[in-house]
Amino acid sequence: MQLKYNRQPSLSSSLLKIMIKLLLLIVILLFSIFLIEKISFPSPKKKYDIDITNEIKKL
Repeated sequence: MQLKYNRQPSLSSSLLKIMIKLLLLIVILLFSIFLIEKISFPSPKKKYDIDITNEIKKL
């Protein structure tokens, strides 16, 4: 007597795999956001005041 091979996984096991992958993706995303916030990007120290009124009058 030969046993039947069940090719399709059960619904609960496939849902469990999807949930694990989704949870892993969320954790990686949150960790990357946390790391990006820790990096200090350079910012300009001087605020630039550009007077463009003369150029507007020419138009």
